[in-house]
Amino acid sequence: MTKFKLVALGGTFDIVHKGHLELLRNGFLISSKVIIGLTSDEFAQKKGKNPSNDYVTRFHSLEDAIKKNFPNSNYEISKLDNDFGPAVLENDVEALVVSEETAFKGDELNRLRKARNSSPVEIIVVPMALAKDGMRISTTRIKKSEIDSDGNIL
Repeated sequence: MTKFKLVALGGTFDIVHKGHLELLRNGFLISSKVIIGLTSDEFAQKKGKNPSNDYVTRFHSLEDAIKKNFPNSNYEISKLDNDFGPAVLENDVEALVVSEETAFKGDELNRLRKARNSSPVEIIVVPMALAKDGMRISTTRIKKSEIDSDGNIL
């Protein structure tokens, strides 16, 4: 039995890697449904990110990864044009699943929810997935051909 009915998480998901899968796995383990915010091309650019793949490609890649790794999971992918998307608007969202790197966003979300007279969400922090060299797995490292999407050294 799951702890929550609805949780949210988000990211750019440019190249879906082991760290992303851990974040998703944690969301699916604790909730009946997961809202996944997928950063729009415009918002990614605004945040200083330069994805290799456009939104549509990232959407399909994320969806394929979910179907392959988490079959029969209940989820919704929502376009993010800001830091929180539906997690701020949906009163039914009970928790935000974040990585250690983005844990501070939970406090920010709860301040916004309070301003909207919504109840706070629980913040679930997922440890960063580490590559074989003990450093964190990231899309940047994958793009630099330091590691593959599973964290193996190249």
